[in-house]
Amino acid sequence: MIKLKDYSTKPPENLSKKETRELTKDLVERLGELHALLIAEQKHSVLVIFQGMDGSGKDGAVRTVFRECNPSGLGVYSFKKPTDEEFAHDFLWRVHKQAPAKGQIKVFNRSHYEDVLIQRVHGWIDEERVDNRYEAINAFEKLLTFDNNTIIFKFYLHISHDQQNLELTERLEEHDKHWKHNPSDWQEREHWDEYMRCYEDMLNRSDIPWIITPVDSRWYRDYIVTKTMVERLEKLNMQYPPLKED
Repeated sequence: MIKLKDYSTKPPENLSKKETRELTKDLVERLGELHALLIAEQKHSVLVIFQGMDGSGKDGAVRTVFRECNPSGLGVYSFKKPTDEEFAHDFLWRVHKQAPAKGQIKVFNRSHYEDVLIQRVHGWIDEERVDNRYEAINAFEKLLTFDNNTIIFKFYLHISHDQQNLELTERLEEHDKHWKHNPSDWQEREHWDEYMRCYEDMLNRSDIPWIITPVDSRWYRDYIVTKTMVERLEKLNMQYPPLKED
């Protein structure tokens, strides 16, 4: 049973920031090479899910981790409040349309889990629907995995209450971050304990495990994400296709 209080939001004390950043730079370059193989081979697709509280660094992770990837085979999608058309369909309807094709990396900045988390925190859905939605999510992810050879990475960006306060305050005080400020982020912060309870439940109910990623130090977040992806994609032993002959 996963308990978030057992997981630190900080990097190990004996870890060198400078050395880790150098390792991350190499890993980012290697991820770009593996992405090129993914595009060329056209046998697998990759779905990357970043889920976490406001201020946990989802945008920053996207910028850093995928900077060496080919834009033609990379897509990023942010799930916001559903439109009227999306509300008129099942909650996974809008998600399935964004699933990656073979040869593509697709990044979900927030994801289908939002349709359980925020709705559950605010009591907009009952527990029976929560149960049904988690069953549907597990089935959906299994479908992607076995029907389309999709490799799914799920990163829960684990931020402390104090660090979130710093991140949200920066959006108020630093002019180049004003565009990120949203008063609703502070309102959601008031429900911190309930969010943590719901996130814990999410982590424990998922068939495909989450990588609990400490993000109080962004350099360590970037290292964990790139290292996890490179190690998994290396195991695919992807190869460039042979030269086609007339």
